[in-house]
Order: sequence, then C-alpha cells, then structure tokens
Amino acid sequence: MKTTYIKLSFATALLLGIYSCKKGEATVSDYEVSANADSAAIAKDISSVATMKVKDKQFIKTAEVNMEVKDVYEATTSMEKSVQELGGFVTHSNLQSNVVSEETFNTSNEEAMLVKKYQTENKMQVRVPTENLGEFLTLINNKKLFLNSRIINAEDVTANIKYAEMEGKRIKKTEENISKLKANKDKVTLDNENMSDGNLQQLANMDVSDNLKYSTVDIYIKEPKLRIAEIVVTNTKSIDNKYKFNFLYDVKNAFVEGFYLIQKLLVGLVTIWPIILIAGIGFYFYRKNKSNNRIQQTKEHNSAS
Repeated sequence: MKTTYIKLSFATALLLGIYSCKKGEATVSDYEVSANADSAAIAKDISSVATMKVKDKQFIKTAEVNMEVKDVYEATTSMEKSVQELGGFVTHSNLQSNVVSEETFNTSNEEAMLVKKYQTENKMQVRVPTENLGEFLTLINNKKLFLNSRIINAEDVTANIKYAEMEGKRIKKTEENISKLKANKDKVTLDNENMSDGNLQQLANMDVSDNLKYSTVDIYIKEPKLRIAEIVVTNTKSIDNKYKFNFLYDVKNAFVEGFYLIQKLLVGLVTIWPIILIAGIGFYFYRKNKSNNRIQQTKEHNSAS
C-alpha cells in the first residue's frame, strides 16, 4: 500500500544515490580543505577529513579535485593504477587534446612539417573504498604542479538509514496484513503495490550501502602550458604542382576529345535529318522561285525597250 511516508522514504534514499552530482553542498558534516596549503599540510588535512570516523554515525563521502599536472597522460595512468591497487575502479575517463592552432610549413619538395599547438586535459570519475579515500587523495596530490581546488564532503546519513529500516519493517508488516485479507481483486492490487514499494525500498537501500562502501572522486587535470607537436607530412602543394599540367597528355587528350566532338555533331545531324530535308526542299523552291522572278523581270524590261 503506497503512502506519503513510503514515497518520502524512497525519495530520500534515492537522492542519496545521486550524491556524487552535488557540488559543494553540505548536510550535517561538510568539510573543505584550502587549495593553497603546502604538501605536508594537505596530507595532514586529508588524513583528518577523508578518514574521519564518528561513533554511531555513518557518512557518505565524496571528493572533487581540480589541479594542473606535468603530463596528463602519465598522471591518468598512474591514478588508474592507484585506484585498482586500492580496490576501486574507474567509472569515467575522458582524456583529450584541445588543438589551439595548426599550421603546415613546407620543408622540401616532398615533405612538410605540420605544427600543432594543443593542451591536454582529462575528466575522470573513480570509486574507491571509503576506508582508502584519504590514501588515494594523498597519492593523486603527489602528481600536482598546482592545486586549483579540492573539496571533500562527508554527508551524515545515519538518520536516513534508520528511517529506511523502519520503512522496511512497515512494508513487511503491511505484507502480513494483506495476506490475511480475503482473496479478491482488491487484495491482488494491494499486494502488487506493496511488493513494488518493497522492491523500490530494497533498491534504495542497496544504493545507499554501495555509496557508503565506495566514495566517488571527481578529478579534473590539465597541463598548465600549451604543447607543440611536430608531425612530418607530405608536401601536398608540390604534389599538386607536379600533376597540375602535362602538355603532351593534355594535347593528346584535346585531340581525342575534338575527334569525339566531330562524331557527336555528325550523329546529331543524322538524328535531325527530317528537319534538314525539309529545310533543303524549302531552300530549293525558294531559290527556284527567286530565279523565275528574275527571268520574268528581265523579259519585261526587254519588251519595254
């Protein structure tokens, strides 16, 4: 049987499942470490925040790290290896090189140099066992050249877990009450609704349990300066000039095309032979009539004289 309380329970637990999308939001406990601290202080802060434990409290921990590194590819592979060694896994890694400019310089008749200016970056998301969160943050901190920002969140979900347990008991009790009802259409409907609520509650509980066991860390790394790539390519301009014009071939081709043009004209004339015939007959009678008129005019002139 669906009630307002079950809906609220599911909504609360489901929100915990998408905790990794929260940006700097605090609940009961929310901790942030200053980005400009030195390495020793940062390592100490990580130990006190990421590894924090409070009696009778349960926390969902997340972290966001934004920093600059010497080599993005090397840092990425190192972080992925560290995650695996700590018993975690990578859920997202988007390494890409953003090309700022590229230009080609011809170095010989055959070769040219393609010069690309680019900057490499990577957006990662990893899941690490919560008990190893502090160690992992210390490891990736060793890769930094400059730390832009780092946020560590610890959200107290103790009350939510207790409430979910009570809702589970209530759903179980509702199931027992429904089983005592007389079998009819309404009982089937109630049983289906209660079972659906129970499934949703179990899904939310598994989601919270997973988030308690594994902490989500969002990482953004980039290189502070542009890199330059020099790539040897073919001199396309030289190739174009080489095959742009061939005199003997073009003369031969023009002669052949002219011959084909004559053939097409002859075929065209044959095609319109009725028109040519009619025009010829018309021209013949026109000339004959014009000749007769000229003879007649000559005779009249002679008679008048």
